[in-house]
Amino acid sequence: MPARMHAIVQSEFGGPETLVHVETDVPEPGPGEVLVRVAGAGVNPGDAVLRSGRVPELVALPWTPGNDVSGVVERIGEGVTRFVPGDEVYGMLAVTGRGAYAEFTVAPAAALARKPRDTGLVEAGGVPLVALTAWQALAVLARVRPGDRVLVHAAAGGVGHVAVQLAKELGAYVIGTARADKHGFLEDLGADELIDHTDVDFRSATAPVDAVLDLVGGSYGPRSLDVLRPGGILVGASIDPGTDERRAAARGLRYAWVTAAPSGEAMERITERIEAGRLRVRVQRTYPLAEAAAAHRAIEEKRTTGKIVLTP
Repeated sequence: MPARMHAIVQSEFGGPETLVHVETDVPEPGPGEVLVRVAGAGVNPGDAVLRSGRVPELVALPWTPGNDVSGVVERIGEGVTRFVPGDEVYGMLAVTGRGAYAEFTVAPAAALARKPRDTGLVEAGGVPLVALTAWQALAVLARVRPGDRVLVHAAAGGVGHVAVQLAKELGAYVIGTARADKHGFLEDLGADELIDHTDVDFRSATAPVDAVLDLVGGSYGPRSLDVLRPGGILVGASIDPGTDERRAAARGLRYAWVTAAPSGEAMERITERIEAGRLRVRVQRTYPLAEAAAAHRAIEEKRTTGKIVLTP
């Protein structure tokens, strides 16, 4: 077990170049925590938002980014009974100074679950945040029921492609917005109807829906209200949702903003779905840890299909 490790540390807000590859001490797990040798660290659009400084109140610099983690338990802290060294785990970390962009990280045992059978450790690193976000948005906030019509914006992205699958599992008719070259991918995941947002305004391309999951924000927020049935719900997941509860209520509609929370119990429900073949997360590309800046540039181009994962 080494005393030192490589990690990404950010000391100032800004562009991808602020993600610096350094050598630092391996952390020690405290009570209720485990030390994880990281195999995969998912890269999410929210990571880039936090890095940029758009919500500085959420980040105390210097810090190591990364909410998604998969890997092997190396040590356990006092009171941990759920895991033992050698267990292969995955889960979502809260935003603290010690994220997953590192060779080792410390995580609360309560935030982790054993990874799914037949899912590689690296692939598992792309699952937690997107799966938890999609579940919270559709099953908890929107309360999607069989027969509902659900529209998912940015359907081929990390959260989007998981949301398509979860909405189908909940019995919905699923519509997605995505570039035409991603339609085949989404059809394979079960999407019933697809709209090329570069070619047509989605408001004129589909009948009214019961729920919208908006992963884009900006002008998509108010435009999404236009396609909702009376009493329908818009769930936003972007830093700039473009609308709010008041504006939705004025039109007889509902609005909610979704944010995922770490939960080992919820991850166990995700594991069940993956092992049953009802959910899969596509990892489009992996980057070495030292190339975290390049991974962030790819995320900010908004051309990804599925997830990007860093590998120490």
